[in-house]
Amino acid sequence: MTHVVTEACIKCKYTDCVTVCPVDCFHEGPNFLAIDPDECIDCTLCIAECPIDAITTDSDLPADQAHMLALNAELAAQWPVISSQKAPLPEHELWATQSGKLPLLER
Repeated sequence: MTHVVTEACIKCKYTDCVTVCPVDCFHEGPNFLAIDPDECIDCTLCIAECPIDAITTDSDLPADQAHMLALNAELAAQWPVISSQKAPLPEHELWATQSGKLPLLER
């Protein structure tokens, strides 16, 4: 099992989750965070830290977010590790409740 960052994170990028990760499995892109499935140890600490519930286990991943498992692995391989908290993106409050944000993902 691994954890997955879902589309809800796009254009929000809260980083509360990275401070509790004991293995630095989070990777940072321009407007999204990804979890490296090979590094994640399934500790579940990050799930409770996300203020918009954008992190879930792969086994609890909703069907409409199934594509995010492969996308997290792909992007984690390309993006640098993030291990310290940063401010969320400027318009995070506006985007926190929006759905269908995949086309807005910046690579």
